[in-house]
Amino acid sequence: MKPVRTILLDNEAVQALVDVRHRKHRRVIAAVAQTTPATGSTRPRLMVPATVRVEAGWSRRSRAAAIANRFRVDDVPLSASAADVAAEIRTALSLSVADAHLAAVLQAAQGPIAVLTSATDDVRRIAAHLDVPVTVVAL
Repeated sequence: MKPVRTILLDNEAVQALVDVRHRKHRRVIAAVAQTTPATGSTRPRLMVPATVRVEAGWSRRSRAAAIANRFRVDDVPLSASAADVAAEIRTALSLSVADAHLAAVLQAAQGPIAVLTSATDDVRRIAAHLDVPVTVVAL
């Protein structure tokens, strides 16, 4: 993965991170582990939109989430202003609420940005609509 400042996790990336039996668990763990900085370097910020976390079923209080909770993944709340942006993007691209929230986060995040996703075409379509450069990491 190219050096990035922000890494966003989509639904399947979160599901795979949380569930050790998920067929893509090791792939996501490896990608997330790459964010651990070498001495003196800056660690990329791992982020998950709150609506994506809900859609993926990640309760941080669950025992099943113990491995995922070891990583520092920041929740991005759906604020009123982000909801307005997400609603506009959802309407323009016919997205789910979680994908629209991911799009709003993508638009506001500091780049360079990577998105861990199994929905590569959707993320590329969102990035093109927003005119935001993004590295799409396929799961």
